Amino acid sequence: MTMTATRRAFIFDMDGTIVDNMSFHTDSWIAFFKRRGQDIDAEEFFRTTAGRQGKEIIRAHMGEHLLDHEVLELNLEKESVYRELYEPHRKTVTGFDDLIEQAKLRGVALAVATAAPDANIEFTLDGLDLRRHFDTVVGAADVARGKPHPDVFLLAAERCGVKPENCIVFEDAPLGVEAARRAGMRCVVLTTTLPAEAFAEFDNVIHIASDFSELTIDELFPA
Repeated sequence: MTMTATRRAFIFDMDGTIVDNMSFHTDSWIAFFKRRGQDIDAEEFFRTTAGRQGKEIIRAHMGEHLLDHEVLELNLEKESVYRELYEPHRKTVTGFDDLIEQAKLRGVALAVATAAPDANIEFTLDGLDLRRHFDTVVGAADVARGKPHPDVFLLAAERCGVKPENCIVFEDAPLGVEAARRAGMRCVVLTTTLPAEAFAEFDNVIHIASDFSELTIDELFPA
């Protein structure tokens, strides 16, 4: 799509941002590694892995020697545990639906850029009937590298036809905010999982909120 100087976009991380589910992801990883005799510190694990792809996390903790098909099977196991844990609690973060309706009325392009595999994207976006709102959805299958690399955000912007400097990313994790910074994008942080002070080092953060109800289009994209 041809990029224009005036077109603007909101790019949403999915897990921990559109839905407040990161504790369920962490719990499923803890259960997954416990089966294999590894004890995981939940807070440290989130800080160092949120935004990375499952295959990257598995290789980092279990060894780079693993073959691709072995990693795939392990990742499928972990994600099935996550979906079972989270399904009874699946809902959008407060204010999300209102913000995207505002954005659509104002002609702001909407994208999802997530490290999630396709099955989890379907579980969340299709399970909550959200996919219809977005101009594009970019997931782990679409890019080689997870966050903090900027690949997923840059591809989302390209597909929307929006320059990086005209994109605002919504994130909940430091690796995601760093990925937005590397992409040349401003970022709104949601404190669904970590407190505001966890993001003090980032100069691309323009707002920190507990949920979307604290945000308005006029504040994020002044006329």
